[in-house]
Amino acid sequence: MMSDFAVDVQWVGALLRESAERFLLPAYHRVTATPKPDGSIVTSADLESQDFLQEALARRYPQIPLLGEEMTAAEQGQLMQSVELLWCLDPLDGTSNFAAGVPIFGISLALLDAHGARQGWVYDPMRRDLFWAARRAGAFCNGDRLAYRQAPALQQSVGVVDYKRLHPEMAIRLVTRQPFHSQRNFGSCVLEWSWLAAGRYHFYLHGAQQLWDWAAGGLFLQEAGGRLSTLTGEALHANALVKCSVLATLDPHLHEQWLTWIDREFPKSQC
Repeated sequence: MMSDFAVDVQWVGALLRESAERFLLPAYHRVTATPKPDGSIVTSADLESQDFLQEALARRYPQIPLLGEEMTAAEQGQLMQSVELLWCLDPLDGTSNFAAGVPIFGISLALLDAHGARQGWVYDPMRRDLFWAARRAGAFCNGDRLAYRQAPALQQSVGVVDYKRLHPEMAIRLVTRQPFHSQRNFGSCVLEWSWLAAGRYHFYLHGAQQLWDWAAGGLFLQEAGGRLSTLTGEALHANALVKCSVLATLDPHLHEQWLTWIDREFPKSQC
């Protein structure tokens, strides 16, 4: 039964490290980025990493197909229709950082089933951090368990805000009359999720993420005791290729404070 299927967690983690060492680190700050139709960019390292990981996973687990960020939309849509288990891969998240020489980028892989992410991994090559989680089994960084941490009140909290993808009215309001203490933006969704789950800041706001941006990191956060939703409080759908906004906190009480503030300040059309 595929519902009882087990994946070798250590083998997958070692595979992500190998891909980073063979294809990402040698090309870091040395490759030219090419624009894609959706406005994002891609490098040869993205493609080489995806090809390597797809081939290696297919040899070890031939019964599980893979959905990769660098596939066409048609290929991605077909894969999402009728498979019981599915790999979801971002072979290089933070490509703009990678090409420009900013040392914040990573590889993300999640194993999806009908209920969402069953297992997830994120590897940070520059800090050699391996994050992983399994449903109902906890989340870890380099073997250390990630756990709930109480956050301060919203007015004293520090978080990550991606202004570029927020509705303009919300972005302007957050800049001019911010309800929190301070914000950052690191340019790699998969590391931003991982660092939130590790308790390195308090909240995360993003206007439009793809499944491969949050599938693994969302599992980390849930297993660490955190909470995630869209900016209007709806569930994120781990079995659909739709962009979604993100509100995430490691402390569920802070999540409620954010939802209350958003509901008071903005109509849903601006979320």
